[in-house]
Amino acid sequence: MTEASDGSTHLDPFEIRVLAVLAEKEALTPDNYPMTLNAITNGCNQLSSRDPVMQLSDETVQEVLQRLMQRKYVNGVSQSGARAPKYEHRLRVKLSLEQDKLAVLTVLMLRGLQTAGEIRTRSGRVHEFKSVADVEACLQFLIDKYPPIVARLAVAPGAKEPRYGQLLGGDAALAQQESSFGTVAAPAQGSRVAQLEQEVAALRGEVDALKQQFEAFRQQFE
Repeated sequence: MTEASDGSTHLDPFEIRVLAVLAEKEALTPDNYPMTLNAITNGCNQLSSRDPVMQLSDETVQEVLQRLMQRKYVNGVSQSGARAPKYEHRLRVKLSLEQDKLAVLTVLMLRGLQTAGEIRTRSGRVHEFKSVADVEACLQFLIDKYPPIVARLAVAPGAKEPRYGQLLGGDAALAQQESSFGTVAAPAQGSRVAQLEQEVAALRGEVDALKQQFEAFRQQFE
């Protein structure tokens, strides 16, 4: 965890992921909630609906859960007959959030910077929003909280809508997300173009070689 200028502590990326998984699975798989350590680890390392994709060990997740319990973000639950301890989040109480606001925050915690339309599409069964305007109302509520939980970013060049990001990791973490988001597409596109150019050059070389072989073969019969 990092220390903020006001003396409060922000959540680190692993803590944010664990909390988001607990909040997501509470809505998606209520029969399996609260969650075991193994189930939380699997949720953290899920390949779909996660940005970034992580690879956490049970030991790391256990350490994260201990930190979150110390800060009252998570409760340990002992169930009669259960072989393993289980865990539940306390985000609603800790941040005073209703389910629609929690759903918006959860999606931002799991998938990084997004537009209001993307949040509505991706919120799924966590909470069903009837319109993008409903999502925007929740975002504004989270922006207006003190301290704010969400920030609205400037509209990126070539984009039509602003993106939003969660502030549980602090301003510096959000700035890092924004910087990474803005630089991902260009290098990927550039490397793909370079790869295609290399493939075309290789094909041209093969065609030239085949032409030379055909010419040599033809001359044998002249």
